[in-house]
Amino acid sequence: MRQKVPESKIQQLATIIKNSKSTVFFGGAGVSTESGLKDFRSKDGLYHEKYKYPPEEILSHHFFIEQPEEFYKFYREKLNSLKYKPNIAHRVLSELEKMKLLDGIITQNIDGFDKMAGSRNVLELHGSILRNYCLNCHKFYSGDYVFKSSSIPKCSCGGIIKPDVVLYEEALDNKVLTEAIKEVSEADLLIVGGTSLQVYPASSLVTYFRGKHLVLINKDETPYDYLADIVIHDDLASVFEKINKSISLN
Repeated sequence: MRQKVPESKIQQLATIIKNSKSTVFFGGAGVSTESGLKDFRSKDGLYHEKYKYPPEEILSHHFFIEQPEEFYKFYREKLNSLKYKPNIAHRVLSELEKMKLLDGIITQNIDGFDKMAGSRNVLELHGSILRNYCLNCHKFYSGDYVFKSSSIPKCSCGGIIKPDVVLYEEALDNKVLTEAIKEVSEADLLIVGGTSLQVYPASSLVTYFRGKHLVLINKDETPYDYLADIVIHDDLASVFEKINKSISLN
């Protein structure tokens, strides 16, 4: 049973946020679970459900190329975030940015919720379902077009449309990764939330941090807990709601 987070720890975090010269938030799937989306690796996550093929294989480059119809069957059923909305965590992060208390967001998520909530400086390490492109002519299509299409979505030129997301066996966009490393290395405060920090190379971003305070917020333990100044084992929505109240009241 998860223990209640001491109010003093929330107050400590709120104070650090207000006094930090440069704050970066690095988030994973746990940021969006309150919106209704499932994460991947928790006991209730997508990787523990039973499918015709393992989810890791379905979401791989070779599977998309070899079996696009099966890929899109899974993709439409499990990764359609257009049916959901940003939650309190996304909204608070957006407000912190507006208050000049947050410099940027680095996300492993592909749902696009950070930008939907109003955040501007967002680095999407694994791309976004909101962007899709034709493998033949590179024409771009919206997420709505792809999710409403039947079977394999096709371009007007006849080419297959691929989500602009990083699949297994594909490399991260080097420009985005380089910028993420720069933001983390220059941050005074790094808040890591909703991620197990087990997916490389995204998880390695923590090793570039040279600032004053590292904060980890996740339901379960991570391999980097021992390095953090503050560790909170709770869901992001609950923690950010408390942070919002604490900062607004002081």
